[in-house]
Parts: sequence; structure tokens; C-alpha cells
Amino acid sequence: MNRYQVAVIVGSLRKDSFNHKLANAIVKLAPPEFSFKSVQIGDLPLYNQDDDNNPCAAVKRLKAEIIASHGLLFISPEYNRSIPGVLKNAIDHASRPYGQSVWAGKPAGILGVSVGTIGTAMAQQHLRNILAYLDVPTLGQPEAFIQMKDGLFDADESIGAGSRNFLQNWMDRYIAWIDKHAC
Repeated sequence: MNRYQVAVIVGSLRKDSFNHKLANAIVKLAPPEFSFKSVQIGDLPLYNQDDDNNPCAAVKRLKAEIIASHGLLFISPEYNRSIPGVLKNAIDHASRPYGQSVWAGKPAGILGVSVGTIGTAMAQQHLRNILAYLDVPTLGQPEAFIQMKDGLFDADESIGAGSRNFLQNWMDRYIAWIDKHAC
């Protein structure tokens, strides 16, 4: 039986997204008492405060999936030195109406992969700022700014040998973080 359910929020909608591949690969490094559920965010309407009292089905689903989780795993690309709009939109939906955020208290980890040499460092920092305001305890170390290179993924789309030790260490620290902070 799974002890912890983790909501995985990927900030990319692209069909062949490196970040979707990373999400699918990194969860293979977790122990069996953890289960991971991919949270759909591409079908959410643009956030509009006028809809707070009557959210659509997609928003209700998003909030229910976050509420049901013990922890959060954000995996996102970097767009223009920040997080993608689709991710910010999902965060805004699940944090509203004011005072009714479903994010509060959920421990989180942040990863991302990019073709750039600094990976997703700026997007991760912006996301950390947002999550701090939303009272989401976020794993600070180790940071993981991953550059997309040949060998990052094996043929079966697992983490490649060259990155496996580093990302296994990240996952071990993340697992301990969830275990420490999950309610």
C-alpha cells in the first residue's frame, strides 16, 4: 500500500516535452510507498476572479487532486527567465478564492530540464518565491538545474547512468522532505 500520494505538476504542454520525460523518469527513483499522480493543467481556463464562486469542472478537479495529495512535485521548463503561463495559471486557480488555497502546507520539490546551460534556475527561483507566499514548504537543497544532453535519459526513458546518482540523491532528499512535512 502506498503511504504517500504526490501530485506531479508539469509546466509544459508540449507533446515531446523534456520535462514530461523527466517527470516520468524521476518517479522511478522513488521507493514503493510513494505513488505519483500527474495533474492535468492544460485544460484549465485562464484564471478570472469572477469565476471564484462557480469554478468549472477542470478547476474543481485540480483542487481535489491537490487536496488528496501529501506532497507536490513541480517539474517545469523556463520561459523567458520565469515559469510558463500555464503553470502560473494552475497555481492561481488552486490558490483562490483568497484564503482558500489548497497549496498551503503541502511539501514540494522543484525540478526542471532545459537545453540551456543553467537549466531552469531562474524559473525555479520564481516558483520558489510564489510557493513561499502560498505557504508551501519547498525543498531547498540539493538544487537541480538540469541541462538536456544526450544520455540524460536511457533508451527506456529512465534516468541515464551519467545523471542517476545525482538525481537519486535529489529524490532521496525529496522523499525525506515529504516524510518530514506531510500531514
